[in-house]
Amino acid sequence: MLHDLRYAIRMLLKSPGFTAIAVAALALGIGANTAIFTVIDRILLRPLPFKEADRLVFLLRKFPDGNFSPSISIPKYEVWKTAASIEDASVYDFVGAGMNLSSDGLPEQVKTIHVSENYFHLFRVSPVLGRTFAHEEDVPNGPKVTVISNGLWKRRFGGDPGMLGRSMLLNGEPYTVIGVMGGDYESDPKADVFIPLQADPNTTNQGHYLLVGARMKPGVTLAQLNAELKLVGDKFRRLYPKWMDKTESVGAMTMRDFETGQVKSTLWILLGAVGLVLLIACANVANLLLVRAAARSKEIAVRVAIGAGRKHIFQQLLTESLLLAGLGGAIGIFLGTVGLRLLLSFAPGNLPRMPEAETMSAFALLDGRILLFTIGLSLLTGVVFGLVPALQISRPDLNQALREGGARTTGGSKRQFTRSTLVVTEIALSLVLLIGAALLIRTFMSVSSVQTGFDASNVLTMKTSLAGKKYDNARKMETLIRNMQDHFEALPGVEHAAYAFNLPVEPGVDLPFSIVGRPAPDGGPYNGDHDYRLVSPHYFEAMRIPLRRGRLFNNSDSNSGAPVVIINEAFAKKYWPKDDPIGQSIMIGHGLGPEFEDKVRVIIGVVGNVHEDGLDQELPPIYYVPEAQSPDGMVALGNRILPSSWILRTRGNPGSLAGIVQREVLKVDSQLPVAQVYPMKEIVAKSTARQNFNMLLLGIFAGVALLLAAVGIYGVMAYTVEQRTAEIGIRVALGAQQSQMLALVMRHGLVLAGIGVAIGLGAAFGLTRLLARLLFGVKASDPWTFIGVAAVLALVALLACLIPARRATRVDPVIALRSE
Repeated sequence: MLHDLRYAIRMLLKSPGFTAIAVAALALGIGANTAIFTVIDRILLRPLPFKEADRLVFLLRKFPDGNFSPSISIPKYEVWKTAASIEDASVYDFVGAGMNLSSDGLPEQVKTIHVSENYFHLFRVSPVLGRTFAHEEDVPNGPKVTVISNGLWKRRFGGDPGMLGRSMLLNGEPYTVIGVMGGDYESDPKADVFIPLQADPNTTNQGHYLLVGARMKPGVTLAQLNAELKLVGDKFRRLYPKWMDKTESVGAMTMRDFETGQVKSTLWILLGAVGLVLLIACANVANLLLVRAAARSKEIAVRVAIGAGRKHIFQQLLTESLLLAGLGGAIGIFLGTVGLRLLLSFAPGNLPRMPEAETMSAFALLDGRILLFTIGLSLLTGVVFGLVPALQISRPDLNQALREGGARTTGGSKRQFTRSTLVVTEIALSLVLLIGAALLIRTFMSVSSVQTGFDASNVLTMKTSLAGKKYDNARKMETLIRNMQDHFEALPGVEHAAYAFNLPVEPGVDLPFSIVGRPAPDGGPYNGDHDYRLVSPHYFEAMRIPLRRGRLFNNSDSNSGAPVVIINEAFAKKYWPKDDPIGQSIMIGHGLGPEFEDKVRVIIGVVGNVHEDGLDQELPPIYYVPEAQSPDGMVALGNRILPSSWILRTRGNPGSLAGIVQREVLKVDSQLPVAQVYPMKEIVAKSTARQNFNMLLLGIFAGVALLLAAVGIYGVMAYTVEQRTAEIGIRVALGAQQSQMLALVMRHGLVLAGIGVAIGLGAAFGLTRLLARLLFGVKASDPWTFIGVAAVLALVALLACLIPARRATRVDPVIALRSE
């Protein structure tokens, strides 16, 4: 074996060009697979970092169309957690508004979530200092205590153990630190500060704004839990028919499946894509080995003639292939780690359990599992591309090989067929990747061309945390908003400033409503349930959302003014398709609980449609309410569950005002820091990051595949011309024209390309259906995409054939025949 390895090294060093090309092709394929597998291993294959994580589930609301919602109300939680199959359950914030920390330094906004008492026990995690929440701390109006993250403890308080038992100011109120979590614990949603939820178990608040996590009892399966939860849901419906209609049911999903649901199919598709790239690379290297075999045919024949067995020849050749694969794998590990950082830098923010690219060291995710995968993949690759050439080369025709000596040969019809088959395979696989990439490019173009309904240019946004007693009613909010607007609009270069509960294209809130004087369908309590937006005067001007009818909000729509509401065109079209909605009245949230009780509101305006739920979603009906007129309970609840947004329309570059606006905010409230200061264009770009990411990666892989396929076609045609030099010389000597020689060579290459394209089109028609969920504005079987990509690949094949074909037309028959 050692002798075979030394011989293989000598043979590869004798052909540095061949070795470099083969290793480069393999390194690209292995490196890409290593990078994607690292992400898949981290996200999909590894269990959550908690004890017996397979027993952790989320409780969900399920609907007949297959959709589900993880947002739950307190009354539903109180009933659902009683399921006999559940060992532990906890309810906690879906997102968390954050809070303003003003102890020991400048005020900063910290990520905060409210959790029920057994939250940490649910995940079987313990603090490194102190304790977690006791039952008496998680009751309405309970003591103000907090558990903080290890990161905040070290960053803000220098890791001081004396912090335990001390108070820190959160939104102007003192909270006692009772515990510090370990450095290896990271919550989801991410948080620096944990505060008791202190929910009233007897509340009638039917707002769905909380997550419910649960742990199944040992031995209970997910199917068993779902069967029991269906009965629990029916029980809740009988008790509270107004709060759970007949279309809603209860179910559970494992936490891992819930976290990875949005990215699972994308990651498997990307792994399939890089797998195709590796197969193309293997086909290329196999072709190179076959070409090299023809040049070594005499050497192999001599070795066989003097007694070398076929098994020994096969072993030697396979050792060379495995050595090439090993070199490719070693370089591939490096390329994979570098590629992984690049991948994460372009990745959308919804890749769970992955570190930020900026904070990740070069080999942070490289561990034994990844090394084992890469080594195994390298060995498999070596066998895949080396097996067929080794089998063919180890059975030489001694008479022909020794008789021809150094003369050029075609290498045998079997080898020629094998080379042609490999080229056809490369073309077919490349076409599949190219069509997939083209469909994703069409998707990105479709999403990018969507009219958002607002003007994101020259708009600066920021967020503040307004949770707590300081801004817990509409009058306090009205005062704050007017003060903020006055300060912002006094700045040079600012045209309009406004408040919004949330920004367009970001997750928001929906609420049910009833139309006064119109019975609800099916005898239910509501006419509909749509996006609910709290905004201030100047919001529509700042976002340049056009007014279609009526008027916009102004300062007269105050807390003491007549209750009003503005709807968008989609809302008007759905509920007043033939009538004028101006002057009609609606009641919002009635019956959901005291926090949502509102007055009857009159519609005063209709504005243009906005893609609130994402650019790849349908235009939703929306209604807008002045923040100053929102029910006090809704103000306090809204400020607790989401950070508030501020919008500035500027005359120039909005980024130049980022530092200035922070100072203006502190002039209004010295304990109110701002966070997430971004131009609105960046917010919109983030909303399409998933489509951009998919398109970029599959486009890169398809480009590599196209390059490899072109090299493969060129290599086969160039070798064919070289081996047929004598034949071409004879044809020229007998009077064949250059055009005939050109056609002779081109025909062979284009036939191979045509067969590959035909097979690729059939494969793509079936495989691109896997992309259907990732597409927007284009069908998976779009004929123009298939035709266009096939034409591009055919053109590339034509160019790859043209260079060897032109070389064939310049063959000098005298020189060709003399050399033979």
